[in-house]
Amino acid sequence: MPRWQMLRVLEEELGRDWQAKVASLEEVPFAAASIGQVHQGMLRDRTEVAVKIQYPGVAQSIQSDVQNLLAVLKMSTALPDGLFAEQSLQALQQELAWECDYQREAACAQNFRQLLADDTFFRVPAVIKELCTKRVLGMELAGGVPLDQCQSLSQDIRNQICFHLLRLCLRELFEFRFMQTDPNWANFLYDASSHQVTLLDFGASREFGTEFTDHYIEAFSDAHVEAVMILGEPFATQGPYDFGAGDTAHRVQCLIPVLLQHRLRPPPEETYALHRKLAGAFLACARLRAHIDCRDLFQDTYHRYWASRQAQPVPEAS
Repeated sequence: MPRWQMLRVLEEELGRDWQAKVASLEEVPFAAASIGQVHQGMLRDRTEVAVKIQYPGVAQSIQSDVQNLLAVLKMSTALPDGLFAEQSLQALQQELAWECDYQREAACAQNFRQLLADDTFFRVPAVIKELCTKRVLGMELAGGVPLDQCQSLSQDIRNQICFHLLRLCLRELFEFRFMQTDPNWANFLYDASSHQVTLLDFGASREFGTEFTDHYIEAFSDAHVEAVMILGEPFATQGPYDFGAGDTAHRVQCLIPVLLQHRLRPPPEETYALHRKLAGAFLACARLRAHIDCRDLFQDTYHRYWASRQAQPVPEAS
């Protein structure tokens, strides 16, 4: 967006005295996405920050576009019955609404920062509260490179990165029941100096209920329960799983026509984002040609999950 528009958004969101809240803010963004752009700045205490500014009107236009597409789909007879395109679009509409709400994203980031406070591999930048509104989000500036720039690292380092990536997925789903569901590689920055990964972009974060996770962990423990559970195959394989040699993505693609033919009802709405995240994590492991012993990782998660669930008090009958 042009300079005048950026300044207008900052004034509308942070007030006319917004410049008093920062020592400096670069006018040229260092990153941009579909709904906003990111500027580097510095606070009065010399803390470097990244300030995400949403494009004016983008939230309203997204909702309008999705509503128009839903209206077209309701009149269409060309799509296969098992696709449930309307349900998919409704799930997408909800996610996009979340991503346009930077106050919600700030709360999700703070939640993840607390949940991962004990994790030595992952870090979450601090939220700068005085720079957070519905359309502006300020966080500590993060260093590192996206995962797609880690392909030349040693096999051992690549294995470690991917192991922790899958460990995080399992913690998010079965321990936190709260997941950042956007698998974009740019949301994971690896810092070789600290051997840590910084997590970014929490707009698509969502919760999972125990009813869903109770059923899903059992289905996930058997990679052959349903065709779609081929995603659980690496966790059922004895010994290191060679993601670089696997063809999981290709086989899932080949199964889609079969799934559509036999699907009689929409899948749980949680699975749309969840399977996107898992598929994205597996793709990252494949691109980095990781060799990981996933089975023990999942078995440990499985036993911890049910031990935790059994320790939870049973709600009293009303």
